Amino acid sequence: MSQKIIAHISLEWLRTLLRRCGIRWRRTKTWKESTDPEFGRKYRRIRRLYGRRPAGARRICVDEFGPLNLQPRHGGCLAHPDRKRVERLRATYRRTGGVRHFLAAYDLETGELFGRFYSRKRWVEFLKFLKWLRGRYSQGETLHIVVDNYGPHLKKEVQQWARANNVKF
Repeated sequence: MSQKIIAHISLEWLRTLLRRCGIRWRRTKTWKESTDPEFGRKYRRIRRLYGRRPAGARRICVDEFGPLNLQPRHGGCLAHPDRKRVERLRATYRRTGGVRHFLAAYDLETGELFGRFYSRKRWVEFLKFLKWLRGRYSQGETLHIVVDNYGPHLKKEVQQWARANNVKF
């Protein structure tokens, strides 16, 4: 079978040719390699942490979600007993509160997921969230918190607070 270089081909002819050869178009997901030079060490540390709970410690995964566009949606609701009709939402509902960010924590020991909403997602809010999280557990218990490389997690003030409060990232 001889081969030729084709200068121009229509999309329809390409589709037909690929179908004849049994080739089907597939969407793929990409995997992005980390550029962090410490990635291997961090990865092994997290794998060990997930595999075995350190004595006197608790494993918690933390992440941020947002910005969230929270607004009421139409649907079923309970009517107030004193009113004959349910409250209706206008089609031109105006969001006066802005967007929200949800900081969440998943406790691997209990399987509990909990979190707090904030109007912003900076290191200040992250530190408030950590203080709230620290208050949920005994001070004698070390909190091993798994986080990503998002900038607020790496802030000097956050790292100093963590060292002083028995928290390890």
